[in-house]
Amino acid sequence: MKLRSRAATALALALPLALVAACGTDSDEPAAEPTESAPAADETTDEPATEVQGRSPRLAVTYDGGIKVLDAQTLEEVADIELAGFNRLNPAGDGQHVLVSTTGGFQVLDTGTYGQGHGDHYHYFTKSPQLTDVVYAAETPGHAVVHDGVTALFDDGTGLIQLVDSDEIATQEGVEEVQLAEAHHGVAVPLSDGSLLVTEGNEDERTGIRVLDADGEEIAASDECPGVHGEAVAQGEAVVVGCTDGALIYADGEITKVETPDEYSRIGNQAGSETSPIMLGDYKTDPDADLERPTTVSLIDTRDASLELVELPGSYTFRSLARGDDGEALVLTTDGSLQVIDPETAEITASIPVVDEWEEPEEWQEPRPAVFTLDGSVYVTDPANNAVHAVDIIDGEVWATGELDVAPNEISGALGEPPAEHDHGHEDEAHEDEAHEDEDHEDHDHGDEDHDHGDEDHDHDH
Repeated sequence: MKLRSRAATALALALPLALVAACGTDSDEPAAEPTESAPAADETTDEPATEVQGRSPRLAVTYDGGIKVLDAQTLEEVADIELAGFNRLNPAGDGQHVLVSTTGGFQVLDTGTYGQGHGDHYHYFTKSPQLTDVVYAAETPGHAVVHDGVTALFDDGTGLIQLVDSDEIATQEGVEEVQLAEAHHGVAVPLSDGSLLVTEGNEDERTGIRVLDADGEEIAASDECPGVHGEAVAQGEAVVVGCTDGALIYADGEITKVETPDEYSRIGNQAGSETSPIMLGDYKTDPDADLERPTTVSLIDTRDASLELVELPGSYTFRSLARGDDGEALVLTTDGSLQVIDPETAEITASIPVVDEWEEPEEWQEPRPAVFTLDGSVYVTDPANNAVHAVDIIDGEVWATGELDVAPNEISGALGEPPAEHDHGHEDEAHEDEAHEDEDHEDHDHGDEDHDHGDEDHDHDH
């Protein structure tokens, strides 16, 4: 599979960028059928893997000094990987790996679970997790965004964007580089038509977004987004980015500003769902606060750019937002409960007790409960009690708790299944939206649904 090609260009009144592109290797050949005498080896190492009955999703959890890998179905520890420093987790997009923002760049963590397609079915395998030698160099590794089968890595220190087919994330085949004119804490979103949405800014300010087509030509732009931060994609490939006075929506080739009732209305973190046209976002109104603890969240309807505000029974942080399989808006509040919000009605439909009452720490790097959704379940870290909880929002209960010997900080995971196939940049070919295979909740089971929320946004602006 090849990435879209882009031509080097300089854009008047837009973002000048230079491009270096390298072609990937196309391969449609199915993987060899594993045998009992020769277990399948994964693509990262030559270590033999064990075939298992079904997919085995795994979680990655950071702590001070390393990363723990857990079985997502039992919450039992599978591996403890030492890694010094404050490390952050990002989605990789291939169903097997997680990207670790660490010293030197984005390092690929193999969670040790994967699947191989064989015609109309899969074979599933597990092995020992390991931190691989594959690193996407970055001076200051920031956001990683997965969309439509492409992973975009943003270097805040240089303004370099690296684009790679998600299923080649562990091989670094076919990496494309897009160099922005100025470095800033930003983000890039690859879209299904071959275009790329990028933020605009420098080390002093961030002002808006640009959208570049497959040839690097600007097709849309807006400078009406002070403090631009965060991104998420809603149903119909509507992209929402936050501002300190609302948000911008990019959909169907047009950029629309979301108006808010407050002059200062920072929406810096969003959680989107492919099954819902409504975006969940945070909402802060005090420009002078050293640490604002908001109690209101925003719901942005990408169909008409309207905004609905929802008052919560407690405050929350940038790690509190997520989406359920059916598009439910999820917010973990400081009273310890997971609030389930119907985005269409803006009503809280359930409040599920999960952790003890807590308070946001002064430093954003310090552990606080974090929410992550994978494979039909919602996972909540509990740093106060060295634990991770699995929550069923349909039954409204915690169905499993994994005890740790460390305080968990960030959380991500891998489904253990190959990513959906995508076509990139080929004319006259259909482009499908990112496949989440969302199913209804009839006969709900914790191991049978595929839902990957890898687009969690991180707020550094405290």
